[in-house]
Amino acid sequence: MVGTGGPVATFSVWDYVVFALTILVSAGVGLFQAIRSRKETSSQEFLLGGRQMTAVPVAMSLTASFMSGITVIGTPAEAYLYGAAFWIFGFSYAIMSVITAEIFVPLFYRLGITSTYEYLELRFSQPIRIIGTSMYISQTVTETIITGLDLWGVLVATGVVCIIYCTLGGLKAVIWTDVFQMVIMLSGFVAVIARGAVLQGGLTNIWNDADPLRRHTFWTIVVGGSIMWTSIYAINQSQVQRYISCKTLGHAKTSLYVNMLGLCVTVSLAVMSGLTMYSVYKNCDPLSNGDVNTSDQLLPYLVMDILAVYPGIPGLFVAAAYSGTLSTVSSSINALVAVTTEDFILPFCKNLTNKQVTWMNMGLSVFYGGVCIGMAGVASVMGSVLQAALSIFGMISGPLLGLYLLGMLFRTPNSVGGLLGMIVGLVLTLWVGIGGQLYPPTPDKTRPLPVTVVGCNMNFSTTAPWTSPLPTTTLPDVRPALADSWYSLSYLYLAPFGALITIVVGLLVSMITGGCKQEKLNPDLFVKKTDFCCYHWFSKSKVKQNVLCEPDQSVKITRFPNVKIHKNIPCL
Repeated sequence: MVGTGGPVATFSVWDYVVFALTILVSAGVGLFQAIRSRKETSSQEFLLGGRQMTAVPVAMSLTASFMSGITVIGTPAEAYLYGAAFWIFGFSYAIMSVITAEIFVPLFYRLGITSTYEYLELRFSQPIRIIGTSMYISQTVTETIITGLDLWGVLVATGVVCIIYCTLGGLKAVIWTDVFQMVIMLSGFVAVIARGAVLQGGLTNIWNDADPLRRHTFWTIVVGGSIMWTSIYAINQSQVQRYISCKTLGHAKTSLYVNMLGLCVTVSLAVMSGLTMYSVYKNCDPLSNGDVNTSDQLLPYLVMDILAVYPGIPGLFVAAAYSGTLSTVSSSINALVAVTTEDFILPFCKNLTNKQVTWMNMGLSVFYGGVCIGMAGVASVMGSVLQAALSIFGMISGPLLGLYLLGMLFRTPNSVGGLLGMIVGLVLTLWVGIGGQLYPPTPDKTRPLPVTVVGCNMNFSTTAPWTSPLPTTTLPDVRPALADSWYSLSYLYLAPFGALITIVVGLLVSMITGGCKQEKLNPDLFVKKTDFCCYHWFSKSKVKQNVLCEPDQSVKITRFPNVKIHKNIPCL
């Protein structure tokens, strides 16, 4: 009987077949793109798809890279434990998409950069660029550690497949493989929700079982979440590399807005899967009953419990989870190759031929693929992956976002102010973030949903059939004075905190050290009014009234393709 605890079924032959076919098709899509582009072996083709990608596949790839094993496993577990507040992230995704599309994309696209961190050298200095790249690499390697999955044999096999199509096909193979993997991931969520709705008597009963707003508040998610996701999408190399591969600025902006819809669909299905799980297990909590060891094993346990009667469907779910891992690892490999090549090698080895750079990119793909597979094994000693992942993003990406905003929005900051601002922001954010991980908030602050074991078969010795017991971490009995004040800052506020500290300290130090008054800065390094869609709409209305404004030279042709520009006519 479902929801009464105890052992569940294991994989059938059909589950293995479905899983294997899914991984093989993913490899086939990537290899097809590699063969299709075999004659185009330039570095631009490998790292940016020749800058000829269109909006929809790029948008689906952006969403797929977001749907890592962390999302597939961690978000439903979050909803199971704390309710549906995670749904409010839809507002954060919308705000993040607008900020990224209207501020960051036009600037990066205008500069024609390959590595996001090229901007830091153009605006500040080469040492700051190297530091920024190093922070990104450390964050990306950490991301591969917390994939949330612990099946070594399959992990190695899928990792090898990932390395092959990343090495041979570059970014284009990664993007088109992500498109297929996204469909598989969404199908896994739908299968769980559909079967749970049948068992629980409909989606209405599932919704009524869970409190819709716990743990997170509206403002922590909308304010903190928006800035945190902006720090990921606006400056993270694996995301930026996708939208700057688009053939036009319009396609790049559109990809982010389409991606926004994909994110909302994804988080909706993930949260609904978690609420389905709560409705099934609210009277027999697998954690309390000892059926699983951590919250991240809850969704796989549910899948085997309610879907094992349909051969092949559990295999589809595991394929969905590993498709998330494949997407994350493949995007990480390609992005790591890009920043290593552009930030550490080419600036110091300027005489390399195109063929040498191509072979170097392929060699780096193999190297980073091996690193990602090796580091993923550390996942076996992790607890809940979702908050740990988002906390790391906030601690590292927050100060970096502050550095970019410091350079893009203000002309006063210099390299000294930027460097000290980022260091102070990073140190303070790591302090509060690590403190929050060591001394997590008490249950009265997180307000978990109520669960019992009254409906269980009371089996306290069973562990999930696809995992090994995980070691538990014993926290200190004595909590320091800062545990319930400084360390209790919401993990969603880590990114805005780090960004704010970086900007404030950077501005103050820059003013003290003389600012940039003696330096001639390229105006393309700053945000312009012509970057915004609303400016173009307003300009078009001016044209209709026969009042023409002198446009920015870099966008003259795209803005007014059929209009003769008259200079020296003031805007009204």
